[in-house]
Amino acid sequence: MIQKENRIGEVVAQNFHTAKVFESLGLDFCCGGKKSIAEACKERGIDPEFVVSEVSKVETSNGAAAHFEKWEADFLADYIVNNHHSYVNNSISTIEHHLAKVIDAHGLKHPELAKIDENFFLLKEELLNHMAKEEKMLFPYIKKLNIAYKNTLEMSAAPFGSVLNPIKVMEDEHTEAGRLMGEINKLTNTYSPPADACGTFKVLYAELKEFEQDLHMHIHLENNILFPKAAELEKKMNKIYSTL
Repeated sequence: MIQKENRIGEVVAQNFHTAKVFESLGLDFCCGGKKSIAEACKERGIDPEFVVSEVSKVETSNGAAAHFEKWEADFLADYIVNNHHSYVNNSISTIEHHLAKVIDAHGLKHPELAKIDENFFLLKEELLNHMAKEEKMLFPYIKKLNIAYKNTLEMSAAPFGSVLNPIKVMEDEHTEAGRLMGEINKLTNTYSPPADACGTFKVLYAELKEFEQDLHMHIHLENNILFPKAAELEKKMNKIYSTL
């Protein structure tokens, strides 16, 4: 049973379909996933009992939903790269192309487009640098950690010390990416095209909305599932070798 004391990130980890409920109410399940439903609702002035009721309906109707928290850390890391990192890399150039066209055609009448362009550029730079660090350093280490634990293999010390150190950096970068995406959300009036929007204008806002939805799930899978798994693996490995 879902309770208002449950953390939002844990609820979504149990059933990713519940993300739609939290997102529709403006409740952050990725960067703010460590907050309880009650805490998040208090900040937004929302009745937590209503949220619990809506989430419970999703829990009942989607009993066969994918449970990411049951996946092993190495498999989840690969899933994030193959799905979310790939999506970001493939979407950026298309969004930038459409942004340029829309600014050229509508920029004078809609000065907010220049701000959207500025924030999206910063978001792009943030995400590309962030994903590169994960793919080259953090994720390979998590995968080695998972294999070592499963096979009781000793691991050499990581150059960054505890896995909690790069995780903290990644979480801070997630917060910044979420902030930039939030600015774009505001500037687009939650991706609502203006009355004089042309076809490309409408497509652009739809693409930005999809980009935000993917980013929220991307951050959620890392902050609320993968990173806690990695921390727990390291803790178990330290315990095993401290007794040898």
